[in-house]
Amino acid sequence: MVNEKQYVWYASYGSNINTDRFLCYIKGGRPEGSSKVEPGCNDPSLPVDESIFTINLPIYFAKEAAKWESKGVAFIGLNQNTGAKTYSKKYLITTEQFLDVVKQENNGLEFEVDLNEVNRKGSKIFRQAWYGNVLYLGEDKGFPIYTFTAPWDMEDVEWKKPSHAYLATIVKGLEQDYSAQEIYEYFKTKPGIKGNYTDGELARVIFN
Repeated sequence: MVNEKQYVWYASYGSNINTDRFLCYIKGGRPEGSSKVEPGCNDPSLPVDESIFTINLPIYFAKEAAKWESKGVAFIGLNQNTGAKTYSKKYLITTEQFLDVVKQENNGLEFEVDLNEVNRKGSKIFRQAWYGNVLYLGEDKGFPIYTFTAPWDMEDVEWKKPSHAYLATIVKGLEQDYSAQEIYEYFKTKPGIKGNYTDGELARVIFN
């Protein structure tokens, strides 16, 4: 079945780590904690595989997302020299589904991006938008791995506190593969959380 269509891995690092939330981008629907109903993909077929994945780039929280209580959401920094490790879950979906997910993450705006160019260059900014930068992260099982983030780097934007609902959505996804203590240690130093969440507040979101 996999050979009948072109497939790619989408590596999620924010709320899409939570499979229930991600499937709202595939099938359509309103994720828990979000105020927006997602339209879904033209092809609502479920991912054919998924697995945990480590992105060797730093995660941070910035901007103010209206659908997440006008608070910060996750982005990936572009500096590969930090030794950073970001927890991720990757989904094996069709190329068309991946592009549909990118479109939904960019508020339905039409765009064009050549994934072969992304492969060659490592990244491609296709729009000056929050998630207008597609990154190539290597291959697994013969399929390319992509994610998307902002065209700016993390030092060029103000870090913002994520909402409890947004962070809890990520936590629910991570709980399938990591202990609550591991998740707590992972998040407490992240830009946007450090200095904005007290230890107790962060613990209440994670150890609930």
